[in-house]
Amino acid sequence: MEISGKNFIGDKLSGLGKVTYKTIDPLKNIENDTLFVEATSEELKEAVALADAAFPIYREVSGTQRAFFLNTISDEILNLGDGLIDIYCRETGLPQTRAMGERSRTIFQLQLFAKTIETEDWRKNINEEAIPERTPIPKPSLSKTYLPLGPIAVFGASNFPLAYSTAGGDTASALAVGCPVIVKSHPMHSGTGSMVSAAIIKAAQKTGMPNGVFSNLNSKSYGLSHELVKHPKIKAVGFTGSFSGGSALNESVLKRREPIPFFAEMGSINPIAITVGALQKGTLEMAKKIAGSIVLGAGQFCTQPGLLLTIDGKHTDTFIKELNKALEETYEQCMIHPDLKKNYIRQSDKINGLNETVEIQIHKDQMDDNLVHPKLSMISGNQFIANPQFQEEVFGPFSLVVKCKNLQELEQVIYHLEGQLTGSIFAQADDYELIEPLIQAFKSKVGRLLFNDVPTGVEVSEAMTHGGPYPASSDSRFTAVGPGSIYRWIRPITYQNWPMELLAKLMN
Repeated sequence: MEISGKNFIGDKLSGLGKVTYKTIDPLKNIENDTLFVEATSEELKEAVALADAAFPIYREVSGTQRAFFLNTISDEILNLGDGLIDIYCRETGLPQTRAMGERSRTIFQLQLFAKTIETEDWRKNINEEAIPERTPIPKPSLSKTYLPLGPIAVFGASNFPLAYSTAGGDTASALAVGCPVIVKSHPMHSGTGSMVSAAIIKAAQKTGMPNGVFSNLNSKSYGLSHELVKHPKIKAVGFTGSFSGGSALNESVLKRREPIPFFAEMGSINPIAITVGALQKGTLEMAKKIAGSIVLGAGQFCTQPGLLLTIDGKHTDTFIKELNKALEETYEQCMIHPDLKKNYIRQSDKINGLNETVEIQIHKDQMDDNLVHPKLSMISGNQFIANPQFQEEVFGPFSLVVKCKNLQELEQVIYHLEGQLTGSIFAQADDYELIEPLIQAFKSKVGRLLFNDVPTGVEVSEAMTHGGPYPASSDSRFTAVGPGSIYRWIRPITYQNWPMELLAKLMN
């Protein structure tokens, strides 16, 4: 499939703008061939107008038909074949196995949401009969259901060009409940986004969905992103990315005349607390497991464990040596974009510059390519508590080891943490009573709490929570992964004293 480099304004390709850019092949550190045209304000407004016009039609489409649409999208993504895998790898430097795995996850998510909406059970309808004889005030009949919000703006993530981007979880969940979607494609993988957008448009046409149910805008401009979230016809926003990017967009949302929901997943340092008992049991296997999690995908995961909380002592020293050795044995990896490599070096150097102890650096970074090596650094518990800059996320294979004086100080470190996507405790059965304070501390800080496990790898299921207290996410009441993520894009409505023959239609 040829990539045009133009924007998808509904089912129309459009390239009115004069600003262009190319994506980067990070392995070769050269530009890819396709020239992408940045969307103009006029094209943005046209996309939103189409979505607004499509909404009254699309929201009335049956769940069965929307499920057919989602399943057809998954079919059309598969039909893209090796071409999609090729452009994915050329825009990210990630291996084919990762590309194929992420494609499978994207398809699974689409099919999962299709299955979720095949019946109306997801609406959680509640019907209460009238009690006219109740005194002193009769009770009316009450029925509650949920309605879609309207056109949704979705921002693709840099580190997941498929599963968290164009047809990823935000888009799939919004389309599932009847909301048209406008994607602001991530400029690091615009080619991948363009191919997936073509698949979505083709699926919409095949299944008879209204024009405007989906659009895709290219841009490297922050200005276009802010213009999109401020448009009065946009009714909610889904964002996956950095804290700086998410908080800046949220500021624009807050300045709107009409407030709208802003659902942002903005990263995390995902602390792992390790008890003395766990260290005494054995450190080699644990060190290998944690090292694998640190370097997975070159550390470019929002669930990468960037903070290791330990108790100072000989067992911790042994663990650090074994972790160091395990990291030394990992192979160098390519980051998705040269800018991310630069940021990794800058952020890790900043943390190490604040650190009064000796940095453990596995290898010296090579500045002539885009490969990175893992880094460790160590500080004390009181240093961590005293300086909030140690909580800044380093996007890449970096982890900060905090050596606390005792379990009480470790508990205080957890209480000083900002909100996180995940937290983990490594402990033994003999520690169960001992770790109760740690459990309570973590419960107030995380969306997912793990036991003797690492946080990388987010299962797509009903029980999953991918979110957490601010700043890990902008609204900790919701998850960005799993069937429950659909509840971000709907609102409740109650019907009172309606005749049954009309109510049956209103509740579907």
